[in-house]
Amino acid sequence: MTPVFFNLLLTFILSLLGALMFRSHLMSTLLCLEGMILSLFTMTSLITLNSHSMLSFIIPTIILVFAACEAAVGLALLVMVSNTYGTDYVQNLNLLQC
Repeated sequence: MTPVFFNLLLTFILSLLGALMFRSHLMSTLLCLEGMILSLFTMTSLITLNSHSMLSFIIPTIILVFAACEAAVGLALLVMVSNTYGTDYVQNLNLLQC
């Protein structure tokens, strides 16, 4: 494993741990999810460039599309929650009421 892949894997794991441990605010969870998607995009781009496979060139683009959708839905949810409850605490959310 090269140092670049090791650093990207470490970035993904740290972002995952951040999303699991610091769940109190919705904004911090969204930032951790963006870090995970950014490291996943970079990893798949490097693997695609190293494998020279024409079939796998679409995968980083699909990841970017999902990242844009996740960011849009996450920010819309953040605006809705902060307008409704006044804070972005995740503990205030109850999935049965939404």
